[in-house]
Amino acid sequence: MAPEPLQEDFGPTRREILLRLKRGGPRSLQDLADDVALTRVAVLRHLRILESEGLVQRSYRRGGPGRPAAVFQLAPDAARLFPTAYADVSLCALRFLEERLGRGAVVELLQERAHEVARRHAPSFRGRDLPQRVDRLVQIREAEGYMAERGPRRRGLFEVREHNCPILAIAGEYGEACEVERRLFEGLLGARVETSHRVVAGDPVCRFLIRPRAEGP
Repeated sequence: MAPEPLQEDFGPTRREILLRLKRGGPRSLQDLADDVALTRVAVLRHLRILESEGLVQRSYRRGGPGRPAAVFQLAPDAARLFPTAYADVSLCALRFLEERLGRGAVVELLQERAHEVARRHAPSFRGRDLPQRVDRLVQIREAEGYMAERGPRRRGLFEVREHNCPILAIAGEYGEACEVERRLFEGLLGARVETSHRVVAGDPVCRFLIRPRAEGP
């Protein structure tokens, strides 16, 4: 039986553990205990339940003398707990479109969707400086289920990280979707956007590096 989506009542502690593992990647027992402000024994009890449900798995790392330390991470089955934006239905529709009209038609559809998103959100970016536009993009992506956050800012460089990819199934088959989204970001931000990490490529996070350009949005 499939587990309930994480948005449903999953129990606050186990939900927090799953979110921490989603955002932070593999964590030690002590890290998780610190994250949720519980004892290691209490957290281990929750982890064992999540392991029994196939949502968490552990491995062991040797960092010095003594027994290797346990490290916990999300199991592949945990992906179903996070937003997927009706990916199965969308993927089926895209395959049908490709079969009838070719791959170019799929890319055109993805671009048209991005244009619609840009038209809808563009007004909320106007009149803001680049840091404010980056913050606005993070707000929108977080609301859409991407678990987005702003990374550390360096001189002339902004960073956005997305810990969940609701369109992962689509991007896995139609890699053009990632490039369409990157261009969408450039249009909304009025900045240069580079993708350094991608979940679809096996990275734990999608990471976007944003640099200003001369012209505004």
